[in-house]
Amino acid sequence: MITFIIKGLLRDRHRSLFPVIMVTIGVFITILFQSFMNGVLTDMVDSIARFSSGHVKIMSRAYRENEDQLPNDLALTGVDDLIRDLKKEYPDMTWVERIKFGGLLDIPDENGETRAQGTVAGMGVDLLSPGTTEISTLNIENAVVSGRMPVEPGEILISDEMASRLEIALGDAATLLSSSMYGSMAIYNFKVVGTVKFGIPMMDRGAMIADIRGVQEALNMEDAAGEILGYLPHGAYNDEVAAGIVANFNARYADNDSEFAPVMGTLKELSNLSDYLDLANNMSSMIALIFVIIMSVVLWNAGLLGGLRRYGEVGVRLAIGEPKGHIYRSLLAESIVIGLAGFVIGTVIGLAAAYWLQTKGLDISGAMKNVNMMIPLVFRTKITPATYYIGLFPGLIATVLGTALAGIGIYKRQTASLFKELEA
Repeated sequence: MITFIIKGLLRDRHRSLFPVIMVTIGVFITILFQSFMNGVLTDMVDSIARFSSGHVKIMSRAYRENEDQLPNDLALTGVDDLIRDLKKEYPDMTWVERIKFGGLLDIPDENGETRAQGTVAGMGVDLLSPGTTEISTLNIENAVVSGRMPVEPGEILISDEMASRLEIALGDAATLLSSSMYGSMAIYNFKVVGTVKFGIPMMDRGAMIADIRGVQEALNMEDAAGEILGYLPHGAYNDEVAAGIVANFNARYADNDSEFAPVMGTLKELSNLSDYLDLANNMSSMIALIFVIIMSVVLWNAGLLGGLRRYGEVGVRLAIGEPKGHIYRSLLAESIVIGLAGFVIGTVIGLAAAYWLQTKGLDISGAMKNVNMMIPLVFRTKITPATYYIGLFPGLIATVLGTALAGIGIYKRQTASLFKELEA
């Protein structure tokens, strides 16, 4: 019977072409929407983790209370021993130390006089140690627009936008004016060897990237760091795992009342986006569910209308003696074939489009020029296991349900009135 139904569908485009197109479009839109929402949230969390908070972050208690001010006078000390202990206690995780600082970058002319000045948001990271993960974590090599990576502690990278604005050339000397760990003024000479563009407005306006050893020397922070970041294995954030690590670590320092005692927090706690991320995640799931339901209703109605349009055909089949149950089952079988065909075609097209957007991305930089959030300028989709089957409900199940509902009318028809209906 299935073979007979498939032949009938292929020969009669009115029964197959439009329904298959409708199912294909519905499945395609559902898959693309689900993967896009998932990709946007994943990219946002990933950017925050890489550039700001890690999956977990350790600071001193006093530093954490004033984190927005970047108070390096309240930084952690003895970080080499602390990281050594962390690697022993949590060997599967990656631990890095960073120093964030603000200051003024002074560019002298050939006479040593100030030629240009600009404020910088600096970051000291490990660029020179063998096997460092910071270059890949921050994607620094790919972000270099001109010049090269630093090979000495006194060399720095600055944002390409700032270099153009201040007319800074590669090889120029740059004097950092900031505050030291002890509250005094810190003045240190660096050399600009490259410019970078991360695709994040907050970073691209005035970023300065230097090796952490050079920054420690410049700010008098030997064996000290503002924060220690930890990354879970495989680079994927898991709030439950991170929360367990935080609880275990903080329990060891619960009896230490010093304001310089280390305290750990999760990405969600420290990014100031905990409520937002929860809301965004719930909203994306809710919107995706509502969208799937809407598409299901549309395809349900398509199946329902398809069954009603065949009212006369069903009457003829009943008049020649075909059992009602056989007709009903044949209609369901047709809807299953149509639903499966539309589901497969829509899934293939949807996955292809999602993969293309996952690779190329959607550039929204033109609409985000004045945004100060740590979000990427290129939105990408993300294909997950759910992407492969999310189109099954609107594509197959809703289509079959619509046909099943329309087919109930078959059992309500009276054989005695068939000829009157056909004459009419």
